[in-house]
Amino acid sequence: MLENKRISILGCGWLGFPLAKKLIESGYEVKGSTTSENKLDVLLSNKIEPYLIALSEHEITGNISEFLNDSEILIIDIPPGLRKISETTSEKTFVNKIKTLLPFIENSNIEKVIFVSSTSVYGDSVSIPTVTEESILHPDTESGKQLVEVENIFRNNRNFETTIIRFGGLIGEDRNAIKMLTGKTNVANPEAPINLIHQEDCIEIICEMLKHDKTWNETFNAVAPNHPTRKNYYIQKAITLNLPKPKFSETEANIGKIVSSEKLETVLGYAFKNPKLD
Repeated sequence: MLENKRISILGCGWLGFPLAKKLIESGYEVKGSTTSENKLDVLLSNKIEPYLIALSEHEITGNISEFLNDSEILIIDIPPGLRKISETTSEKTFVNKIKTLLPFIENSNIEKVIFVSSTSVYGDSVSIPTVTEESILHPDTESGKQLVEVENIFRNNRNFETTIIRFGGLIGEDRNAIKMLTGKTNVANPEAPINLIHQEDCIEIICEMLKHDKTWNETFNAVAPNHPTRKNYYIQKAITLNLPKPKFSETEANIGKIVSSEKLETVLGYAFKNPKLD
């Protein structure tokens, strides 16, 4: 059970910002970081103690020590941002950012870290229908590969306890992949299962984790238990939102997997708020 009611959230973006507001409603004091100076007043107006902090491969801009000071728990929710990096590059941009951050965590009062990772660490397969937290990791993107390395960095650090949450594709009222697929043709993997999670569930899961000692030093998948095919899900979403329906390729082999969140449901007794992703 969390004794200190102060939490630092590194990355108050699409998920971190509403998470911070929810934690404040629940009685926590929250420090939040942003890389945008324009967002400082927004954080402050929502009772979040604001910090302007930016990570690079060799330094941290902003008062990271004060940001971490007096907090027992650090939630790290910063995307790798590696889409523009070649699959063949040896550059470890995100890994190096985390290595730069690590000494500051070690020298602070932080005792526990929640690291927001992704199910991209599993990669896709035609031969493995379902993956769990015990499955062998075969990331097939640069982002997934660096997330695996960062997970291990945190998991092997004995200066604090770390829990890793592997979220599926993130959706919410203002965010759904259909908006990127609408009207497109020859979309791949029509029969592959989806592995998505609603923003509300992401927030509720993290809040639930803070209530339990059994949360720590664990890895959890967090994906809604409904896994329709990509074709069925996105065509139905297009119909619901009155958008042009995407057209899927029917000639290529389907590559995908189902990510199981059974451990999350069993260990924490968590029941998804948006299991059908309506």
